[in-house]
Amino acid sequence: MPVSFTTTTNLPLILRTLPSSTMASSSLAIPSVSLKTLSFTSSDAFNKGIRGFALKNGNPSMVFMSLSVGSQTQTVVVDDTLFLDYKPTSAFLFPGQGAQAVGMGKEAHSVSAASELYKKANDILGYDLLELCIGGPKEKLDSTVISQPAIYVTSLAAVEVLRARDGGQQIIDSVDVTCGLSLGEYTALAFAGAFSFEDGLKLVKLRGEAMQEAADAAKGAMVSVIGLDSDKVQQLCDAANQEVDEADRVQIANYLCPGNYAVSGGVKGVEAVEAKAKSFKARMTVRLAVAGAFHTSFMEPAVSRLEAALAATEIRQPRIPVISNVDAQPHADPATIKKILARQVTSPVQWETTVKTLLTKGLKKSYELGPGKVIAGIFKRMDKKAEIENISA
Repeated sequence: MPVSFTTTTNLPLILRTLPSSTMASSSLAIPSVSLKTLSFTSSDAFNKGIRGFALKNGNPSMVFMSLSVGSQTQTVVVDDTLFLDYKPTSAFLFPGQGAQAVGMGKEAHSVSAASELYKKANDILGYDLLELCIGGPKEKLDSTVISQPAIYVTSLAAVEVLRARDGGQQIIDSVDVTCGLSLGEYTALAFAGAFSFEDGLKLVKLRGEAMQEAADAAKGAMVSVIGLDSDKVQQLCDAANQEVDEADRVQIANYLCPGNYAVSGGVKGVEAVEAKAKSFKARMTVRLAVAGAFHTSFMEPAVSRLEAALAATEIRQPRIPVISNVDAQPHADPATIKKILARQVTSPVQWETTVKTLLTKGLKKSYELGPGKVIAGIFKRMDKKAEIENISA
C-alpha cells in the first residue's frame, strides 16, 4: 500500500508491515516481513502516527516504533548502527568550554548569516551575546552559564563565515563526519541537522545552568596532568584517593591526547593530585578555570534536568556521523542520542580514542570551527602530518 509521511529530513529507516493482530499479540511473531526504505518529509505527520517505541529484544541498536497508517499498524525500525562503518575524508571539529576568549565573534559583523545567529541567540538568552563575546568582561564570559552558549553560537557562526568565503560552500558540502569536545558535541549535532540552531541553543543554555548548579552544590575542580600516559595518571588518581574522603575522590574526566589528561573531582582530591604529580614524573599540572568537577558523578544533579529537556526536544537522525564523547562512536537513533547526551556530563570524554579512530579510518582534512586552537594542537600532537585548518568567527 502507498505510504507517505512528511518531515524536515530524509531518514533511511526500515519499515516492517505487520497485521494489527500480530502486533498486539507479539512483536516476535512475524509471519512475513517486507522491507522498504522511506523518506519522511514532515515530522508533524510522522509524530502524530507514533503510538510508542521500545527496544527489540533488549538490543539498543534497534529501536521499534509503532505507527498507525490507515487500518494497519506499521513498525519503523531505527538502526542505531547505521554510521558504524563510516569512512571519513573531511571533518568539522567544534571546541568545548575553555576555548572562549574576549574578542571572539568579530568577523560575524561582516557576514550577515553569522550576525543573524547572534540575533536569534539574543532572543533566547535575553542578553546581547555578541557584545559580550567581543567586549567581555572576561570574568563574565568565562562563567559556565555564559561560555557554553557563547562557544556554541560562535562556532556555528564560524560555519557561516566559511560559507561566505570563495569555495566555502564546497568545503561544507565535502564534510562527511563531525564531532565536538564536550560542549562541542551539541554544536556538531546542530551542524549535522540533528536539531535546529534554536533548539540546540536552548539545550546548551540549560546544560550550562544545570552544570553550574551542580558545581555550586558540591565544590569540585579540574586539573590537567601533562607528561604522563593514561595508566600513570590513573595510578596518580588512585594514590590521591587514598588520602581523601569519598566526597573528594578524583578520576580521569577527559582523555584528551597522549600526555594530556584532565582529572576531575573534589577540591582536596585535586590538590592531592597536584601535590603528588612530580613524584609520578609528571611534567606539570595546570588547574583548569572551570566551575566544578565536570564529567564525573559530581554532575549527577544536572542529568535529570537534561533528560527532561532532551525528552521535550525534537531530535532527528543526523545527516552525517556525529561521534559521541561517551563512547567515541556515531549514533543514528534519536532516542539513543538523547540518552548519550544526558550521560555525557557525568562520563569521561573519550577524545583521544575519537581522534585516533578518525585518523586510522583515513581522515584527510579537518577544520576546527570556533574560538581557540586546542583541537588543532591535539591533532598535531597525535599526528604531526595531520592537515587541520582553523576557522574563526
